[in-house]
Amino acid sequence: MTKISRRGLLKTGAAAGVLAATGLPVRAQQRGGTLRLGLNGANTSDTWDSRTHSDAFMINACHGAVFDTLTEVAASGELVGELAESWEASADAKTWTFNLRKGVTFHNGKAFGADDVIASLQMHTAEGAKSAAKPIVEPIVEMKKMGDHQIQLVLAAGNADFPFLLSDYHLCMYPEGQIDEAIAKGIGTGMYKVEAFDPGVRALLSRVDSHYKDGRAGWFDSVEIIAINDASARMNALMTGQVDAVNRVDFKTEPLMRANPMVKIFEVTGNQHFTFPMLTNLSPFDNLKVRQALKHSVKRQEMVDKILLGHGAVANDIPIGPANQYFASDLPMNDYDPEKAKFLLKEAGMDGLSVDLSASNAAFNGAVDAAQLLQASAKDAGVNINVVQEPADGYWSNVWLKKAWCACYWSGRATEDWMFSTAYESGVPWNDTQWENARFQELLITARAELDTTKRRDMYTEMQMIMSAEGGTLIPMYANYVDAHSTKLTNSGTIGNAFQMDSSRIIERWWFA
Repeated sequence: MTKISRRGLLKTGAAAGVLAATGLPVRAQQRGGTLRLGLNGANTSDTWDSRTHSDAFMINACHGAVFDTLTEVAASGELVGELAESWEASADAKTWTFNLRKGVTFHNGKAFGADDVIASLQMHTAEGAKSAAKPIVEPIVEMKKMGDHQIQLVLAAGNADFPFLLSDYHLCMYPEGQIDEAIAKGIGTGMYKVEAFDPGVRALLSRVDSHYKDGRAGWFDSVEIIAINDASARMNALMTGQVDAVNRVDFKTEPLMRANPMVKIFEVTGNQHFTFPMLTNLSPFDNLKVRQALKHSVKRQEMVDKILLGHGAVANDIPIGPANQYFASDLPMNDYDPEKAKFLLKEAGMDGLSVDLSASNAAFNGAVDAAQLLQASAKDAGVNINVVQEPADGYWSNVWLKKAWCACYWSGRATEDWMFSTAYESGVPWNDTQWENARFQELLITARAELDTTKRRDMYTEMQMIMSAEGGTLIPMYANYVDAHSTKLTNSGTIGNAFQMDSSRIIERWWFA
């Protein structure tokens, strides 16, 4: 991820806003063909409501093809404009003015403008809305329409990262006055429109004519996205030519894939991390000593070796990753120490501990095996873990955020505040630990508005230190994004690392050679 100056975000001219969505490709693109993607993360409850999206299938289909956001993290890691051409902020980073693209239309012919931006943002704070982007939108205290193609957003407090946040895949733009229809039918401003959609099974998309990204993105005539949640079936579909690309390579079959001359694996290091969040408002995870005991009950390197087969690195119970600007890599490590874990449990008034851990490979490839490794390593610490294997379908709606301890994954975010405010700020929808720490929350607000790089680094380092020592989530490993594609496909040579599948933009950025 490009380490760009946050101060530089305060004023971005149109030149940055019109950078190619492909990340300045260096190879000649060819138009044509049908891209077939085999993706996991599909559910029968999937819809075109981006507020609800949490996994690969709908993120790639919606954010990566059918809909657009105001800004985009390019393959290079640089922030560029998508539906916003340029933006400028006040000196205190509280008032942001965005200049919107002209001549953009939704798939039903409606012209895109400022009213659509206001209506789309208000969706996330509407009564009863369950949006993971609520923490991004809620601080906006005023939305002013300055013209048909200009909007001013006033924040309750300064936020130096605000343009980055508007690239969040939940913040897709919908047509004002027609939002329910747009959600039902998939009506966006993206390069591809919906031809057919069977939730949890398949989506068929076709290329839009006369699109504002013509000449710089969207090289396929059509796209078929096939739900293949089973890892082995997904890998086999690629190796037998049934699909052109798949996400989340199954490391157990990786040697076979590498031996196939028609298959190529692409891997990037980002901020993805595999986690085991504990609901700290429930016993026994409301006890700090119990959480600390569990942090010292896991063999982290063993997980990297056996679950990731080396495609990642040991993590220290913090969600800030190696691609983040203020990643604190030198904190004291929560090493495997069963004797220390036993001591901590005694301090908690316990001779031992018995807990359930819910897991499914829907959380991440190898999640069940990872839970069983944790089960084995924790025995020497006096911890009896009962691994509950949950069904893959409905895992994110029935298990995550509901069961006291479960397996989970996070793609990470481009900025520290984005990650912390999405999952660890008090009261946000995706706070999957319900962990409360007054100093952490104080630093979160202060660091968000701070423009001095040194001061920001100190604050984010302290936050990571607090979370590693006291937080409610066990984060044993960072996982590289490892996806695979047919050798018929090619790209610019630069692959985004914000999310899997070229930051979930493979549909726009790749083409057939």
